Amino acid sequence: MADEKRLSARRKHTLKSCMLVVANNLLEAESNVKTGEREKYLKDKCPPVDLPYSKEELTELCKKLHEQINISEEERYCIEFKLNMVLNEVRDLNIKIVDLRGKFKRPRLKKVRMSADAMLKALLGSKHTVNMDLRANLKQVKKEVKEEDKQLRDVGDWRKNIEDKSDRKKMFDS
Repeated sequence: MADEKRLSARRKHTLKSCMLVVANNLLEAESNVKTGEREKYLKDKCPPVDLPYSKEELTELCKKLHEQINISEEERYCIEFKLNMVLNEVRDLNIKIVDLRGKFKRPRLKKVRMSADAMLKALLGSKHTVNMDLRANLKQVKKEVKEEDKQLRDVGDWRKNIEDKSDRKKMFDS
């Protein structure tokens, strides 16, 4: 960054103004092209009307114009119908996307104290009376007692140990 030369404020201002002038010229050219296309389309679809002087020619012209109006109204109706169908489809797809994302927040559930019997009764209904004793299905395991554990239990009361140690201390003192 130190090697690059910094632009002065005046230079930046002139560059910015030149860019704005070029952009403005491009916008004007684009708007001129659009107006030209619009005029060309209107000339093709709506030729200038030559008003006839007789009554029969006027009625024929009116009938012809009514037919053109009916055709254009049918096209407009078809296009509107297709547009509404596409918009409904887009709306449905957006709903599906939201559903798939799971954007809805889950409500916080309250903790309920319920026994297993009450839970089964609520799930299965009042007709089914199922008594579920969870402890009945547990396996009975016999505990093996190791010899080290027996020795630790045999040591007994902690006061006894302290008295024994105090006797040893007396032996060393004498």
